[in-house]
Amino acid sequence: MPDSVFLSIIFIAFFTFSAPFPVLFSSYSARSLYIQNAHRVNSCFQFPVFYYFHHKIINSSIMKQNIILFFIALFVAFQLKAVSPYPVRGLCIAAPGPDLVDEFVDFIDNELAPAGTNLLILRVDWAYEYKSRPELVGNNPLSENDVKKLVKVCNENNIRLIPQINLFGHQSWHSTLGKLLEVYPKFDETPDIELPPPGTYEWPNKDGLYCKSYCPRHPDVHEVVFDVVGEIVEAFETDAFHAGLDEVFYIGHEQCPRCYGRDKAELFASEVTKIRNYLAKTGTELWMWGDRLIDGKTTGIGLWEGSYNNTHRAIDMIPKDVVICDWHYERPDPTAVLFAAKGLQALTCPWRNGELAVQQEEMMRTFIEGATDEMKPRYLGMLQTVWGPAKRFIETYKGTGDPEQPDRSAECFKELVKVWNE
Repeated sequence: MPDSVFLSIIFIAFFTFSAPFPVLFSSYSARSLYIQNAHRVNSCFQFPVFYYFHHKIINSSIMKQNIILFFIALFVAFQLKAVSPYPVRGLCIAAPGPDLVDEFVDFIDNELAPAGTNLLILRVDWAYEYKSRPELVGNNPLSENDVKKLVKVCNENNIRLIPQINLFGHQSWHSTLGKLLEVYPKFDETPDIELPPPGTYEWPNKDGLYCKSYCPRHPDVHEVVFDVVGEIVEAFETDAFHAGLDEVFYIGHEQCPRCYGRDKAELFASEVTKIRNYLAKTGTELWMWGDRLIDGKTTGIGLWEGSYNNTHRAIDMIPKDVVICDWHYERPDPTAVLFAAKGLQALTCPWRNGELAVQQEEMMRTFIEGATDEMKPRYLGMLQTVWGPAKRFIETYKGTGDPEQPDRSAECFKELVKVWNE
């Protein structure tokens, strides 16, 4: 509920119960309360009726029962303000580079916070100056000081800040290895599958190569991975970590002597559980994308937003305190119900289609309204995803970017913000 509407309810309720008007505000404490909140209703006083009431409040008298009624109205208004259709209104975006941090801090302060955003997931991956594993520091990394600027502005605006590092899958992109497999090639699930020369990648291809994976059963992989996960969680001063875990196409592959022949659902669930258990030692919550937990064939959702390699049965094997980011970009597939029914908390995640995002947001409201008391808390809300540069997103959102090349996810986010604040 917007503040102006909230304050209007208080004053209208008060006027309804009160005749004649009060000396309530002649007391120091009550007058102070009024003055402290006056700036929030200044816009109301441009109307003659509110201007009249403003003067009557200060100079009139009231009986004790009217004072009681006023505070009842105040309590009810605060209760109405506290109610939100869903608790999470988030944005997931690439972490800004060091040269963009100050602008990004300003964007959080002046755009995201006023828009009602209360969750920010930053895809950091290897773009941080890791002290525990300096060999894994990628290009243009954030410093600890950069991160602290982001932590500070998010704390000041009550925005939950969560870092992301892609684990398991997404260890390469087209012709480029990710930092982990570049430095530790022994972790590669498919060591004999070579990346194509730059500029020649195409999908589909004979190797079924989308992104490489690390072997989850390699005896050394978690010692390395958990070093950077622990460090980034500490740097962000956070109580949650996003591990990616999406689009894992290479799993239990014939080239891996440790994984081949094993149940792929069990392999996937084991890795999720291992990450979750590591984080739980410090009271840190695990977040992940939900596509590998959806049967892409049976549902018709497909091999990107769902699984074609039988990992979907892992939904019944992973801990129930893992938070699922349920992304769908072409249709408003209602799979948040699937996750909630399995005991998992879920958010619905749009990308670049504003009309679709509005449908998804409406669906989330419908889920919550029609849910049982057991299911209702599992519908967390909405998470806008961004898969382009943070700079272009900011410029499009603020209307300062190239109109010929807008970031459609920024346009989508604008539409989502309009409805999640209703």
